[in-house]
Formats: sequence, structure tokens, C-alpha cells
Amino acid sequence: MYKKILAGVHKKYPIIIGKKSICKEFLPKAVKNNSKVMIITDFGVPKEIIESIDKILKKESKFVKIHKIAQGENSKSFAQFEKTQNKLAQLRFDRTDCIIALGGGVVGDLAGYIASSYQRGIDFIQIPTTLLAQVDSSVGGKTAINLEHGKNLVGAFYNPKLVLVCSEFLKTLPKRQYYAGLAEVLKYGIISNKKIFHLFKNNLKKIDSRQQKIINELIFLSIKTKAKIVLEDEKENGIRAILNYGHTYGHAIEALSNFKDILHGEAVLIGMLKATNMSYFSAQGQLSWEERTEIEDIIVSMIKKFNPNLLSTKYNLTKFKRSMMGDKKVKSGKLNLVLIKSIGSAFVTGSFLESDLDFSIEIMQANFP
Repeated sequence: MYKKILAGVHKKYPIIIGKKSICKEFLPKAVKNNSKVMIITDFGVPKEIIESIDKILKKESKFVKIHKIAQGENSKSFAQFEKTQNKLAQLRFDRTDCIIALGGGVVGDLAGYIASSYQRGIDFIQIPTTLLAQVDSSVGGKTAINLEHGKNLVGAFYNPKLVLVCSEFLKTLPKRQYYAGLAEVLKYGIISNKKIFHLFKNNLKKIDSRQQKIINELIFLSIKTKAKIVLEDEKENGIRAILNYGHTYGHAIEALSNFKDILHGEAVLIGMLKATNMSYFSAQGQLSWEERTEIEDIIVSMIKKFNPNLLSTKYNLTKFKRSMMGDKKVKSGKLNLVLIKSIGSAFVTGSFLESDLDFSIEIMQANFP
């Protein structure tokens, strides 16, 4: 059994959600017209997952090259971009060939951007192996690499021809990676889909134990929610911007940490905590005290389970704001933030007091018992 969602605006592509068997069923059809395949992955992806995909492809008489990169945001660099492009050229890959991104968000972002630019575009398939990549970065066609001045500042909108989402891959996912992915699931519940939020709120123990049924439901609803938003606004000129809830703060946290010792989802969780406070305390705020507390309770509970030190980390206000100003959401020199009116209803605004922004950055969450 599997579930299928069609994504994309001008050219639809399928997102297949199911057990590991979906790779055997759908991958051969997807690469039918590709003679060469490069699997871009990283050293954190379990060997058995890589070997299983390699075996499927070789059974179809494909030339397969496995290209491994280091784990972490530092691999989303011009250096790695150039190295991989040169490897493709050396192996004589052409427009009839294919790249498969097998890994988390870093692998997907890098591989997608390489696919979008090599010989002006070749086939690209996403097989995300982390929860964060499954529900977020593998859906929507965003590809990117980082600059020293900020995250994802160079990239392209480039849709894959297929996304295969297998929740069984999550069984071996480290605890920190798992909760980092749950951050994006919770985000969809806060900004757009109340059903996700209430599923989250009422099933925390099942989610903690990675019960397959509830995880599959959350993955399906998250992808469906994102695909719907992207369908309305593929190039992020309007409503798609709400997907950045907590991310402007989160990207600043990552940058101030030099992308070390903190995962993207962890930074986003802290960012959502700050955005939730901004949604309540600022002059633009419309969020009720009750809903603010509901959201905070879940986020703080999650953080305590994998990295409680995040709640007491202090940030230099000037450096934090300077980093935020390097974010992609800055337009005409003005910072825009995603805030929420209520659970399930988000909006974008640049109309807020600087003192409110300062307070949202500095407010301490360490007071939570």
C-alpha cells in the first residue's frame, strides 16, 4: 500500500509515500530512459539504504556512480558544487542521464541545484532519508547552496521527476535528527493545518516512540499541506512565504553557530518559539495567550527531549539582527517576518516595532521548568 500526491504547477511530478517496496516498484520506471545515474548521498546515510538503491538500479543495467559528501551544511558550498559537476563531466553524463538525491535536506538541496544547472538541466529524483527532508525540503522544487553571508542565497526552483518517501528509513534515524524533522511537521500545523497540530498535541507519546501509523499520517498530511501551498505560489511571491515560519530567526541562529553543533530543525524550533512570542507580544500580534501557551508547551517539551541547552543559549542582539538582515525574506532593505493570527492561520508582515523584534530575540525560554 502506498499514497500518492501530485505536486508541481506547470509540470506535475508524483510524490509516493509508503514502505521500502516503493523503491523497487517505482524507481525502475523513473530511470527507464536514463543510461547513467549518479547517486549523491552523504556519509551519514546507512550503508544498507545506499546498497539497496544501487542494487535496484544495477538490476536495470544502469551505470551507477555513488558520490558521497560530508554531512552538514558546509557541504552546500561552491567547492562541493564544482567538484560534483566536474565528476559528472568526467564520467560523460549528459542530458539523458539522471541524478538521485539519497539523504537529508543538505543532499537534496545540493543535488537538486547541481541537476538544475548541469548542461542546463538533467533528470533529478529525490529519495529523502530524514524526516525533515521527507516532509519539507524534498517537496516544492527549491534547490540551493550557501554563501558565507547566508544560507540558501544561491539556488534555483527545479522540480524532481519523482519523490519516493519511505517512513521505514526513519527507524535508524538518530534522536536529534528525528526531532529536528518533527519541527517542520509541527510548523505545518501552526501555520496552516489545524489537524496536524491537534494530531501532534494528542499523540506525543506515540510520536516519541515513532509509531508507524501516526508518523505515516503526519508525513502524508505535511506533504499534502506543503504541496497545496506550493501549488498556489510556486515561486514564493505570496502565500508560500508562510512556510518560513520561525526560519528567519532559525537561519540567524544557524549562521551565528557557523552551522556547527546545531541542526536546521533545532534552530527552527527555537525560531518558532521566538516567532510565537512575537505573534503574541508585538503590536502586530493577534495570537491569544492560550494558543501561545499551547504552542510553547509542545516546542519546549520537544527541545527538552534532545537538547535542553538550546533553551538557555544567549545571543548577541546586534549580531543576531545583522544576520537576520542577510535573510532572503529581506525586501528593499526591510525585514519581513511570518507571524500567526491563530493556530492554522499565518501571515507575513514588515510592520512591527524594532523594540518588539529585540524583545522576541532576547526573551529567555530558560524559565520553563
